[in-house]
Amino acid sequence: MSEQLDREELRRRVRARAGRPQVPGPSDNAATNLLLADVAMATGTYLLRLAVERAFLTSRYGAETARQIVDNRTLLRTLGAAAVARMATRSVPGAALVSTGLVGKLVYDRLRGRRAAQQAGDAALLEQAAAESEAAALDQQAPPAQ
Repeated sequence: MSEQLDREELRRRVRARAGRPQVPGPSDNAATNLLLADVAMATGTYLLRLAVERAFLTSRYGAETARQIVDNRTLLRTLGAAAVARMATRSVPGAALVSTGLVGKLVYDRLRGRRAAQQAGDAALLEQAAAESEAAALDQQAPPAQ
């Protein structure tokens, strides 16, 4: 009997809804509209991601090189980036883990960059000092001009 009531209640609700306006969207089927919305969102997200990646790379490498970098990315790198992004957007702990990793990587890169610059500067100064020492040693070994 409860199953019969459930059907009657369902029919009553369908009849009540019949007077309402149609489902908004290009199709009368709500599932089709949802699928179209999902495809549009995925396409928009993909295009926005490509534009942001190219914008970041263009400032350093130029437009053509940035396009080549984005276009020639390996499948493994693309899947890895997608997995990390999915982990970051699915949960708060995932977002915390990913953001902590990104901040750590940025700090490491900056420190490594400073160290590399300092080492390059030190090497240049040591080479300059060695060149000056060699020149001084050669001046001392040369016979005096008469």
